[in-house]
Amino acid sequence: MEFSENKSIYLQICDAICEKILSGDLLPESRIPSVREYGAEIGVNPNTVMRSYERLTNDGVIYNRRGIGYFISTEARNIVLKNQRKEFLENELPAIRRKMELLGIRLEDIL
Repeated sequence: MEFSENKSIYLQICDAICEKILSGDLLPESRIPSVREYGAEIGVNPNTVMRSYERLTNDGVIYNRRGIGYFISTEARNIVLKNQRKEFLENELPAIRRKMELLGIRLEDIL
């Protein structure tokens, strides 16, 4: 996994997991790698992965079965869609709109 300098690594890990949920690579009730396994797989400190898992747990995207591991929640896809749509509409779309205005690109040009 390649990381960007513009965003915290733990948030990029969250984004990668959420993207896998949206693409169907991670299905509800499927087990995800342990903190140590995933840290070794992507080359980051397990504490960073733990921070990501805690955030995803707090958001309701994953849950922990004590002694067994972390799993994708049944509502994960809906939660991720809701959160990412909100993020896009509030942060990314306004920036795209401003750029389009600066470049003189109309919606009709895109369509």
